Amino acid sequence: MSFNPNSVGISNGNIFGFPVNENEANQIIIPVPWDVTASFNKGASSGPEAILKASLQLDFSHLKLSEAHRTKVFLSKISTQWLEINNKLSVESVFYNEFLESGGDLRKSKKFSDFVELVNKSQIALKENLYERSKHLLEKGVIVSVLGGDHSVPLGLLMAINDSYSSFGILQIDAHSDLRKSYQNFDQSHASVFYNVIKKCKNLKKLIQVGVRDFSPDEYVFSKENKKIETYYNVLLKEQRFSGKTWSEQVKEIISTLPVNVYISFDIDGLCPYLCPNTGTPVPGGLEFDEAIYLIFQLVDSGRKIIGFDLSEVSPSSTSQWDANVGARVLWNLVCAVEKSRIENSSNC
Repeated sequence: MSFNPNSVGISNGNIFGFPVNENEANQIIIPVPWDVTASFNKGASSGPEAILKASLQLDFSHLKLSEAHRTKVFLSKISTQWLEINNKLSVESVFYNEFLESGGDLRKSKKFSDFVELVNKSQIALKENLYERSKHLLEKGVIVSVLGGDHSVPLGLLMAINDSYSSFGILQIDAHSDLRKSYQNFDQSHASVFYNVIKKCKNLKKLIQVGVRDFSPDEYVFSKENKKIETYYNVLLKEQRFSGKTWSEQVKEIISTLPVNVYISFDIDGLCPYLCPNTGTPVPGGLEFDEAIYLIFQLVDSGRKIIGFDLSEVSPSSTSQWDANVGARVLWNLVCAVEKSRIENSSNC
């Protein structure tokens, strides 16, 4: 089937309406409709579906990638099974949050102790399922990415990448450190994903965090004591800008210590909240859209190879398509950056 980038987007089940199937794709995006551990606002489990719908409204030229509409990217089918499990557990998680916030003691509640155990077991299954799927695709030479869901979901992919690459780095755009050992007794919380990555992914050489503005005392100590982690706190980046340092200069510094192979983890709350008002845990401050996209393409232009990404915490609203609209455009730029990196690294072989 042909694709006319100047015409109306066709709803064919694939992202952007591109006429690409899984067998011919260079990039495969796995949607994970999961937000059980979201501790403030729910909704990220609906992110993949909302982004899929919004993606048909984009225009498919890109100044950084010639014939961008020819990119062979495929979005796997959104799992109704995992969405059903998520929705059932998410209802109970609201009551669990209220229990904790009222000072409840988990040791004295069998009901919520059983709930926590069930969530932890479910997330292990989710992680292992994603790991096996990702590992199979990586062995075929496909670039694999994840569309969440809350930020707990990409752990399985990152473990598969760890098995596939002897050395890699992560560029994390995020309002939060996500370095808690656990949160609310969930071992694979959205607030714990990079603690788990540090512990489980031994081939990770560098974790660069950009835009962080919310973090606990333990997270701060953990990041300072671990030589693999370098955090560019939002307030310090802005103080440098107020004193005359340019974003271009800051970006060069941010990229400089990353290894050749780089995975991008993009939590939408890394952006200014007006761009993602319904995200799970919005925080004042953050990157402008164009600042984030500049950072991503400067990473590509530096000669580094993007080996995958995740986009998480996009929470659509029932009254506005804004979050999905921004999320779809972030996804489009990530896909184009990966394709540009893939082409350039193929030509260098």
